[in-house]
Amino acid sequence: MTQQTPDQYRVFGNPIEHSRSPDIHHIFAEKSQQSIDYQKQLVDIEDFSNAVSGFIHQGGKGANVTVPFKEQALIIADELTERASLAGAVNTLSFREGKIFGDNTDGEGLVQDLIANNVILKQSRILLLGAGGAARGVLLPLLAQTPHSIVVANRTVSKAEILCQHFADKRLSACGFQDLEQQQFDVIINATSASLSGSLPPIPISLISQNVVCYDMVYGKDLTPFLRWAKENGAIKVIDGLGMLVGQAAVSFEVWRGIAPEVRSVIDSLRASLK
Repeated sequence: MTQQTPDQYRVFGNPIEHSRSPDIHHIFAEKSQQSIDYQKQLVDIEDFSNAVSGFIHQGGKGANVTVPFKEQALIIADELTERASLAGAVNTLSFREGKIFGDNTDGEGLVQDLIANNVILKQSRILLLGAGGAARGVLLPLLAQTPHSIVVANRTVSKAEILCQHFADKRLSACGFQDLEQQQFDVIINATSASLSGSLPPIPISLISQNVVCYDMVYGKDLTPFLRWAKENGAIKVIDGLGMLVGQAAVSFEVWRGIAPEVRSVIDSLRASLK
């Protein structure tokens, strides 16, 4: 009996060396008895479209897309999901029937991680820090959880206002970081890149209390600067973005294979390897 060739998947990015996606998807596949081969591929900045075409030509079934190609992936897709279209970016490509299908699983990964950590989103007051691609990518899934309100705060207020107008939802409003004094929230989500450079979003200490949940989309071996600051100032529940990383991968896996993989043990395994 001949062994069946595993279905081929990729993650395209630049840089890509640090990507944990192959580890995550191979664990998903092993646990759900799916035969896949998932590799990371470094792509020249000018060569994304050719790299995708070449992979399709080799019989590739799907791909994840990371920085800096998510907007380019949006452009080359023949069909988009609503969440990809509104996010203005694609992180999951599927190749079938001669077409490229684009999806964005980042926001769903975030929402699923918040729910797994027993964070109540329904009727909650959410503060989203930042108005770039990371913030835009999670707004639709967050709104789907029927929060009371989402305030998008950004250094440049006009950018936050444009983002809110794009979604045209009365629960959304925009402000500058300096306008947050006197406001209160149930959940604060850091979608800025501040933690990557070891800095903090410039928000007032008055936002932090023992009842507010603080979430950072970034993760690392230790608490991010934002989460460390929140904890030092009284926040009890602080969550980093490792679960979002595994969660968005799980949604991609389900898009491709029709199976929703179990994520908790994968998060625990990655967490242990970070230590």
